[in-house]
Amino acid sequence: MAIVWSCSLSVDQYVAAGRSVAVPRPDCPDCTTAMSFWSGYARSVRVDGPCHKLWVRRARCGRCRSSHALIPSFCLVGRLDAVEVVGELMAEVLRGDSGVRLAAERVDVPYTTARDWVRRFKRRAAVLAAGFAAVVVEVSGIAPVLANELPRQALEAIEAAFAAVGSRAGPALPGLWIFAGLVTGGGLLATTTNPPWFFLGKRRFIPPVPQGH
Repeated sequence: MAIVWSCSLSVDQYVAAGRSVAVPRPDCPDCTTAMSFWSGYARSVRVDGPCHKLWVRRARCGRCRSSHALIPSFCLVGRLDAVEVVGELMAEVLRGDSGVRLAAERVDVPYTTARDWVRRFKRRAAVLAAGFAAVVVEVSGIAPVLANELPRQALEAIEAAFAAVGSRAGPALPGLWIFAGLVTGGGLLATTTNPPWFFLGKRRFIPPVPQGH
C-alpha cells in the first residue's frame, strides 16, 4: 500500500536530496500506531519529457506488520508522470481547449498515455464528482453547483473542493492537482472503485460511492 504525504519540494529538489530527503513519519492507517522507517526503493517520475529517479521511503507498522510506501504528493500511485502534468492535460481536454493529441505533444508524453489518462478519468468521473462534492459539503456546508456532463462535473467538483479547503488553509494549500492527488491518496486515476478519502483534522472522512455507475 501507499501513503501520499504533502511534499513542499519540487521534483528537482527532491531528487537532489536523495536518500536524505526529510519525510514525515506517519501513523499506521489501520491501527494508528506510529510507524518506523523501513528501507525504500527507487522509482521514476516524468515531468515535461525527462524522467527523474527518486528514492521513495517505506514505513512499517510494528503492530500490524504491514509496510507502506511514502509517496511524495507530486506523484500518483502507478503512474509515471507528475500529477500536475496529468491533471492539467486532462483539464485542457475536458474543457474542450485542446484535443488529446495536441495536449500530449505540448507536455511531451505519448498520445496513447494521455488518451489513457482521459479515459480513466471519465470512467472514474461519477466517484470523483460525488467524493469531491461531498468534501465541499463537509468543509463549507454548501453543495456545489456542477455541470450536467459527468466528466465536467468531476473536474468542477475537484476545483470546488480545492476552493473550499483553500478558504481554510490559505496559501499553505498545494496546487490544485497536488491537492487532488492528496485527497485520493495518489489514486486519482486508480483502477479500483474506492471513493476518495479526506482527512479533516483528526477525522477521516469517506464520501459515499455513487450507485448505478
